[in-house]
Amino acid sequence: MARNPDYTRKKYGPMLDKTLTNALAHRIDQEFPRIGGPRIRRLCAELVLDVVGQHLRPREHIKHGQALWMAVSVNDPPARHKRIADTDLVPVVLDLSAPEDIQDRLERKPAAQRLENKVLRLCRQAHEQGALLSNCDLAELLGGRHDSQMAKILSGYEARTHSLVPRRATLHDVGSGLTHKAIICRKRYAEGKSSDEIARETYHSINAVDSYLGQYDRVRHCRQQGMTAQEIAYTLDCSLALVNEYMHLDDVFEKGGQ
Repeated sequence: MARNPDYTRKKYGPMLDKTLTNALAHRIDQEFPRIGGPRIRRLCAELVLDVVGQHLRPREHIKHGQALWMAVSVNDPPARHKRIADTDLVPVVLDLSAPEDIQDRLERKPAAQRLENKVLRLCRQAHEQGALLSNCDLAELLGGRHDSQMAKILSGYEARTHSLVPRRATLHDVGSGLTHKAIICRKRYAEGKSSDEIARETYHSINAVDSYLGQYDRVRHCRQQGMTAQEIAYTLDCSLALVNEYMHLDDVFEKGGQ
């Protein structure tokens, strides 16, 4: 016996298909008819919406003094000829103005100190959300300052405190942040810390820490054999600048420098 037709479902059921996913899948079908069948088109639409969803924040999720910024993923280091357009970007929420900034003003702290505190906070907040800021990011976020000023502030802090700030220059070797090798080696040979301790304090993986320490050991061993910097660079298949950097560190440690 035939069932009685469900006219309500027939009339109103199609309204369930009035979704953004289906609209996007239909547009993909129109623009790229050879991309695949309905399942592929729907999957493409869902992937697009997933990316869009990650890059949007409802107004109630952004507090007073905060800003949404696109930063490079900590897990996507640069490569030759690799553009930012081909890089994984992570939307991060940053505190451009925080209560401690106001407190610093009330305590009459110097402008340079207030700026340094803010720069450090932004770098650490981005890293906690899985991303890294560049000097140019910081310059633009802080009112069109120059990226060289950001580099000077951060490099000065790292040299003064023998610690690293998580940013592209230090963790992705982009720009002027070349002090991380020195800081890693100093923590091992001047402070006697283990690889896992160094990794936590410098925002590096244990493998990366061991790699830097191993390279320093190899350069130092070759130097003890009487080899010149040029010979060491050729033997270890690395740049002369890198060899000179490690040799300078060796001189500092030999003199008991910290």
